[in-house]
Amino acid sequence: MLRVLSTHLFLSHRLHPGLLEEAGRAGAEAIELFAARQHFDYTSREHVAELAEWFQSVPVEPYSMHAPLYPDREMGRAGAPGINVLHPEKSRRIDAMDEIKRALESAERIPFKHMVVHLGERDDSWSPRSMEYAQIALEHLGAFARPLGVRLLVENLLSEVTTPEHLKLILELGHLDNVGVCLDLGHAHITVGVAEAIGSLGGKIVSVHTHDNHGEKDEHLWPGDGTIDWPATAKALKALATPPATVLEIGYDLNDAHNTLAAKIAAGFAKFE
Repeated sequence: MLRVLSTHLFLSHRLHPGLLEEAGRAGAEAIELFAARQHFDYTSREHVAELAEWFQSVPVEPYSMHAPLYPDREMGRAGAPGINVLHPEKSRRIDAMDEIKRALESAERIPFKHMVVHLGERDDSWSPRSMEYAQIALEHLGAFARPLGVRLLVENLLSEVTTPEHLKLILELGHLDNVGVCLDLGHAHITVGVAEAIGSLGGKIVSVHTHDNHGEKDEHLWPGDGTIDWPATAKALKALATPPATVLEIGYDLNDAHNTLAAKIAAGFAKFE
């Protein structure tokens, strides 16, 4: 299983090559860039070029990018609305897709292979209309991403819309054969359970967001610091026809001592060995 580190771990910092080098030294073979303007400003040619030059000089690959969740530098704290491709207002849905396309454009310089997309927000309810909006968004974004060499991955969240069964329906009824799934293990643990999610989504799983919690809230803990059964999870994922990439997506607000990060990253990947 490919070892990928999400830069979500460094979300409170401007992303720069020094942070990426730390990931490489800790055993990461690839990177998932978290698109948040205060962290990785995908609208800045200079910032994109800085990271592109680093990737060109090292064996660590740019595996994926997490689509932006907010269009501002404050993660919505200053009042900016969330990026929601399922919003009831058409203008909001269009704005959301436009912001995701801005992030996708950075693939012209940084050749990541996948874009992880959220379908709506936590309080969005399941309905024929939400399924329709999801399919329209994935068709539109997929058409934009394809010439850039990027495949879309939808993520299971904590909402009705993004349960494993509903994600399957969205993809199958929409004939979205080129869209895969990023299975978030922490979200699955809180909702249907990790084993059921893996069994339901099966071969559609391309990558897994790896983090832990105690089954009640989305804590983004290091693997082993919560209650997920990691031996059983690793066994189930390795049994898939194509084992997915392991993407460590750890909380940026856990206040880990800087000198412990390399060991914790390595231990996180080791859960799947």
